[in-house]
Amino acid sequence: MITGHFGLAAAVKSAERQVPLWALMLATVWLDVVFAPLFIAGVEYIEPVPGTDGGYGQGVIYADYTHSLLGALVIAALTGAVAAWRWNRRSGVAIGAVVFSHWLLDLVVHRADLPLLPGNLGGLPRLGFGLWQYPWVTVIIEAALLLGGTLLYWRAASRAASRPGGSRRTATLTTVLIAVIGVVTLALDVAGV
Repeated sequence: MITGHFGLAAAVKSAERQVPLWALMLATVWLDVVFAPLFIAGVEYIEPVPGTDGGYGQGVIYADYTHSLLGALVIAALTGAVAAWRWNRRSGVAIGAVVFSHWLLDLVVHRADLPLLPGNLGGLPRLGFGLWQYPWVTVIIEAALLLGGTLLYWRAASRAASRPGGSRRTATLTTVLIAVIGVVTLALDVAGV
């Protein structure tokens, strides 16, 4: 769902012009950024679904801290607080919401591997609607999120570029960059790279 996350961040940028695009793009994958060192340390891990090669959507992800509901809420709140301190309250709310949106989008595609509490405390049922079991449906949804977010971004950036001091060239180049990187990311995901 990496591409879908980027599409959502681009869409948020269209409405929250004061938040830097780079910050929204980082916020949308922040749970995965925090996951990486825990993965390297063996605290969180991924297992291939039995009978698969572990490619696109074919893994059960045991990100029991970063991708637990409570963990995601705490990470989102802390990240939003840092953004509010750095920029302003509205930007902090936008960044925090984008960080948490990662968990919501993952809920749709993940198999039931998202715990409610960090470390799956209490052994509560794990959540996930499992759309990754239908890879091409997931690809279409990710592509739609990318397309929708990119178009919303382009529309807002074009309006801003038409104002004094704006640059239509920069708006168009950034839009193309978002689209191309999104398509390449999705292609690499599907290829299992």
